[in-house]
Amino acid sequence: MKAAVIVFPGSNCDRDLEVALRDSGADVTRVWHKDSELPSGLDFIGVPGGFSFGDYLRCGAIAAQSPICKAVVEFGQKGGYVFGVCNGFQILTETGLLPGALLRNAGLKYICRTVPLVVQNAETAYTRGYEQGQVINIPIAHHDGNYTADPDTLAKLKDEGRVAFTYGENPNGSADDIAGVLSANKRVLGMMPHPERAFEDAHGNSDGQAFFRSLVEEMVSA
Repeated sequence: MKAAVIVFPGSNCDRDLEVALRDSGADVTRVWHKDSELPSGLDFIGVPGGFSFGDYLRCGAIAAQSPICKAVVEFGQKGGYVFGVCNGFQILTETGLLPGALLRNAGLKYICRTVPLVVQNAETAYTRGYEQGQVINIPIAHHDGNYTADPDTLAKLKDEGRVAFTYGENPNGSADDIAGVLSANKRVLGMMPHPERAFEDAHGNSDGQAFFRSLVEEMVSA
């Protein structure tokens, strides 16, 4: 599996994402936001967490206008696998690859802790390492993770199996407890929790390890 991790000014989880992918068997390249082209032969793009461009305007809004994002959108629209975590999720909604928006947390405070997630769709490249309904523990670290969308979009996401994860205990006010959503073809995933921060025992738990290993296995066997 050939993967790229996009790096913006203010990204701070790019190395974490790169290590999780590489330790799962992926060949990983970093791509700077000012580049206009992606490496050839890519199977997967990761958009990491952090505070791209200082979260000015709206979280992810400036990053979404970076030269590389046009290529990321084209890659996703052509059926490529794209994963955005935390700030990466915000960027994917700003580019239109995923529906909805991430608002300020309902409690108006930054939250940094491990939370329980419920696997709502175990039939995707990202989630086949889990069981339907399984509860996993994954860290969050965000100030603007309150997922929102109009009622029709929320109903569509649920009906089409595009809610990948929900919070077992909603920390931020997200509609329908949504923690992660998928594109229509289920190849683009955005989620606020950080599976790359729960990849090995040294992190406190390794519940995120199955996420990355499932993804790499899916790409290799495709």
